[in-house]
Amino acid sequence: MIKSVFDLDTFIKTHITQRQQSLLEQDLQNCSQIMEERINNKSVLVIGGAGTIGSSFIKAVLKFKPSSLYVFDINENGLTELTRDLRSSTEYHIPDNYKTYPINFGDRIFEKILRRAGRFDIVANFAAHKHVRSEKDEFSVEAMLENNVLKAKTLLDLLLEFPPERFFCVSTDKAANPVNLMGASKKLMEEVILAYSKFIPITTARFANVAFSNGSLLQGFMERLAKKQPLSAPSDVKRYFVSAEEAGQICLLSCVMGNSGEIFFPKLDAQTDTHTFAEIAGLFLNAHGLEANICNTEEEARQMPALAESYPVYFFESDTSGEKAYEEFFTAGEQVDLHTFKNLGVVKNAPTKDLPEIDAIFSKLKALFESTDYNKEDIVNLIKSIIPNFSHKETGKNLDQKM
Repeated sequence: MIKSVFDLDTFIKTHITQRQQSLLEQDLQNCSQIMEERINNKSVLVIGGAGTIGSSFIKAVLKFKPSSLYVFDINENGLTELTRDLRSSTEYHIPDNYKTYPINFGDRIFEKILRRAGRFDIVANFAAHKHVRSEKDEFSVEAMLENNVLKAKTLLDLLLEFPPERFFCVSTDKAANPVNLMGASKKLMEEVILAYSKFIPITTARFANVAFSNGSLLQGFMERLAKKQPLSAPSDVKRYFVSAEEAGQICLLSCVMGNSGEIFFPKLDAQTDTHTFAEIAGLFLNAHGLEANICNTEEEARQMPALAESYPVYFFESDTSGEKAYEEFFTAGEQVDLHTFKNLGVVKNAPTKDLPEIDAIFSKLKALFESTDYNKEDIVNLIKSIIPNFSHKETGKNLDQKM
């Protein structure tokens, strides 16, 4: 029978990261005094703070006692749970000036609040389309580029009026040699923020999959099991994983300890730190006292009953657009520092465009989106002209066509 108690944190540490302590434990200790000086009594603004990484960043930053914290996110329920979580815990120092707003950071009201509040010392942006499944057609791709790129520039233009001591914007490993439009959008985001890094101290981070993050396939395993629905996962896709706590710490170290224009990433080993989703699915079921009953098709899995000791699963070879065979955190032409931090690498001196070049790119994107007859291929071709190493993999299939 399914066990009544499942400790997700223990499962992640035992079977996924295979680390009982955070990957960043030593780096946090080494940098604790400097981080204390740079965060204590400082004002903090977090955009997209109700998500897995944003909320983990908030938990990491609160341990250093900032004077104020403003959190924006369009997920009103997520903000409510964030507040309940923080106020139900004993380890976080919640400032008296703590405010949450269910507002999009591209809205007029966001700008009004920022102008009224004035300058923040630390600004961190986690608002993003993060799933490859977000690139189904021209409309979903436009929305993704709007959120990940266009609004990021609008935010930076606004922050030029109120320059923070530090600005952080989250990226992804998929920005290194991108093969999907989500990764390309994040690579464009990197180009934008690097251009502004001459005026505002800006850093970013590329990192691995966050185990059981909101909306992830692994979190989906928990939903499927709760609803007695079959599990489904690719058998041939290997990925790096970090815990939610580690993700927040990577972003905090990048934000507070980085020099302007630097891109951080976790130092992980391809042989020991990668897992297939099918492998994790089997371990997940075992942790619930179940064995995987492997089915040959989705339909067979849907029809197969969950028995006392077995559970239907469907494993498949990946065939959807934009799926990368492997993950990488930096490219051959990037200058990498692997020595300053114990478990973080840093891309240094990344090539930067000037603001007129960025404006020209944005003009091209806006002109395309203002036309009435563009399609997904038009967007791909435009992105290829902007990012020379973008190699999009189009198969005509997307993840919304799978369980």
